Amino acid sequence: MNVPGSTDQELKDAPVKRLRWWFHLLVSLESLQRFVLANRPDVQALVDISALRQDPLYFWLTVTLVSFVVAGLREELWRSGFLAGMRGLWPQRFDPLQGQLAAVAMGAVVFGLGHLAQGPIAVLPTALLGFGLGAIMVLHRSIWPAVLAHGLFDATTFVALALLPWLADRMPQLR
Repeated sequence: MNVPGSTDQELKDAPVKRLRWWFHLLVSLESLQRFVLANRPDVQALVDISALRQDPLYFWLTVTLVSFVVAGLREELWRSGFLAGMRGLWPQRFDPLQGQLAAVAMGAVVFGLGHLAQGPIAVLPTALLGFGLGAIMVLHRSIWPAVLAHGLFDATTFVALALLPWLADRMPQLR
C-alpha cells in the first residue's frame, strides 16, 4: 500500500506509533486521576457548613458563587481553551462544525474524567453534560450561554441536594 509522502518504514512503524500514543494517553489520564484525587479542595475550610444551614443569605451567596464562578465560568473557560487549542493545532480537522463537535466529544470525555473525584458513577453523566455545554458553546459561538447553563445546572443541583435532608424529615417513607 502506497501513501503519498510515506516511506515503507514509516508505514511499518505506524501501528507501533499508534499504540505508543494510546499508552501515553492512558498514563496521562491515570496521572490526572491521581492528581485530582490528591488535590481535592478542603470544602470544610472554604465554606462554613453551619452558616449554610443557619443563614439563608450566606447559603444563596455561596450557591451563586460556587455555581456560576467557581464551576460555571472556570470550567467553561477550560472548555473554550480546549476547543480553541484543538482548532489551532489541527484547523483542517476541527474548523468545520463536524470537527468542532468531535472536539466537544473529546473534551467531554476529559471533563467527565475530571469529575472522577465525585465517584465513578458521576463520570458518564458529567461527560454527557459536558458534551451538551460544549455544543451550546459551539452553536452559539460564545462562552456565555454555556456559563449560564452550567451555573443554573449546578445551582439547581446544589439546592436540590440541600433540600434532601429537609424532605427526608417531612417524608419518612423516603428513608
